[in-house]
Amino acid sequence: MRKRPDVRAWSPSVGGITEVLHARFTDHIYPMHLHDTWALLIVDDGAVRYDLDGREHDAFRPVVTLLPPHVPHNGAPMTPHGFRKRVLYLDSSHLDDRLVGPAVARPRLVDPLLWRRIDQLHDLLTESGDDLAAESHLALVTERLRAHLDRREAPPPGAPPDPRIAHRLRDLLEERVVEGVSLREASLALHVNATYLVRAFSREYGIGPHQYVISRRVDLARRLLRDGLPAGQAAAAVGFYDQSHLNRHFKRILGFSPGRYGPGSRPPTRPRRGPAPVPPPAGRGGRTVPPPPAARRPA
Repeated sequence: MRKRPDVRAWSPSVGGITEVLHARFTDHIYPMHLHDTWALLIVDDGAVRYDLDGREHDAFRPVVTLLPPHVPHNGAPMTPHGFRKRVLYLDSSHLDDRLVGPAVARPRLVDPLLWRRIDQLHDLLTESGDDLAAESHLALVTERLRAHLDRREAPPPGAPPDPRIAHRLRDLLEERVVEGVSLREASLALHVNATYLVRAFSREYGIGPHQYVISRRVDLARRLLRDGLPAGQAAAAVGFYDQSHLNRHFKRILGFSPGRYGPGSRPPTRPRRGPAPVPPPAGRGGRTVPPPPAARRPA
């Protein structure tokens, strides 16, 4: 009896990603087919065998697989229990067509850092309201992919980014901390590559652009909560997607939930102290005079 696949697919709001696919297949065999986008694949469990341009390849953890557009390929499970995979379908805005040839020759990339970044990107794409973080991760992922496929894309060693770019990006983030700004918008406004923006900002301030915006929003929410605004209204006022979005980041940064913050919170109660003990009188020369012995009652 064939088992039904467990599939989840959606189109995120992050530019350049046309679809996200999370799926588990037990016995499905893909026939030869093609896509009009790049397919960036990681396998979490099991293994997949596929043919690309007449050559056989396999995909399993921690290998990263990049299948180019308009090139037919198939796929079949290599293990009895099937496989579980996550796929990002990317348009040509991040990977252009001149990289198709190198991708056909080298679709299988062994790069633990790249795998971790793709894994983190999937986690961000399953959370609402974290588009700037997802864009930042996507920029780093595609930069590393281009470096694998075309050595000319690798950044020159020993060339630190210009700190003035980081300062300009911070000013832009501050101006739009509530409404938000996408990495693509910032890149166009500052006339700088998105990956360069992320690296310049992180190098200058020790924090990514998304983390900077989130921390500023949490700080603004604290002020509103102190003034008595309910958490749901405070979340919307500072740019969070909803109250749960605020709760998650508030607790992650500060260590407690917004419910413990605000005008209703009371300072800790101090333990009551008894009256201060009266010191015994001092005798001549400053010596302490011991108290007289207690009178003994007659037997």
